[in-house]
Amino acid sequence: MSKKVIVIGGSSGIGKAIAERFAKEGYRVMIGSQDLEATQKVVSSLAGEGHVAIQMDVTSDEQIERFKQQAEEKFTGFHALINSVGISRANPVVDSDFAEWDHSLQVMLYGAVKVCRALLPLMEDGGRIIHITSIHYERVVKGSSAYGMAKAAITQFTRSLALELAPRNILANAIAPGFVDTPMSVKADGKNELESEWFKDNYIRYDHLPLKRAARAEEIAGVAWFLAGPDASYITGTVLTVDGGLTITF
Repeated sequence: MSKKVIVIGGSSGIGKAIAERFAKEGYRVMIGSQDLEATQKVVSSLAGEGHVAIQMDVTSDEQIERFKQQAEEKFTGFHALINSVGISRANPVVDSDFAEWDHSLQVMLYGAVKVCRALLPLMEDGGRIIHITSIHYERVVKGSSAYGMAKAAITQFTRSLALELAPRNILANAIAPGFVDTPMSVKADGKNELESEWFKDNYIRYDHLPLKRAARAEEIAGVAWFLAGPDASYITGTVLTVDGGLTITF
C-alpha cells in the first residue's frame, strides 16, 4: 500500500518540487494551498494515482478544519507532513501597516502551528514532519523582520515538536534553504533578484556564494525526501542548511 504525504503550500516552487519527488517515489500526495487552480494543475501532473488537491488558506480556521475532515476521510495514517508555505513581503519594522507586517507571521508561523495541531493526530506513529524554513531564521535583511521572525520561530516550533512527539517516534526537522530559483525570486517590481546585478556582484563575482548559483527547487525536494526516509531515522529537532555554502562565508 502506498505511503501518503501531505504537502502544505505545494502549488509552486519548493512545495511543488517536493510533491513531484514524493509522487515519483510512489507516494500518494495531498496538497493544500490557497490557489486551488494551481494546486489542481500540479496534482493532475503528478506521477501515479490517488493524489488530492484541496484549497486551504492557512489563516482560515474554517478552511483548516475542512482540510482536516478531508484528510480524515482520505489520508488518515499518512506518513509525512511537509509545510512549505511561504510569502515574501518587504515591510519596515516601524513604518509599515501592522496588519500587513503581521500577515507574514499569521501565514508562516501561526498557519503552520494550526495545521500541525489539526493534522498530527491523523499521522501514523513513526511519521515525519518537515518544515521549510530559511537561512533568514538566523540572518537579518532590511525590511524582512516579520519573515525572519516567522522562520526563526518555526525552527523552535520544530524542536518542540521533535521533543513532544518523540514518544510516538515522529521525527520533526526543518530545512533552511538559501537562494532558490522559484517564483518567490521575482519581487514586487516584477524582476527576478537572481538575475540582478546586485546578486551577480555579491554572490557570484565576489565569492559570497561558493557554488555561484541559486539552488534548484528539486535540490531542496531531495533533502525533504531524505528526511522522510529510512536513512534519517535518527535525525530529529535539526535544522539542515541547504544554501550552497552561503552562510559559511563573510
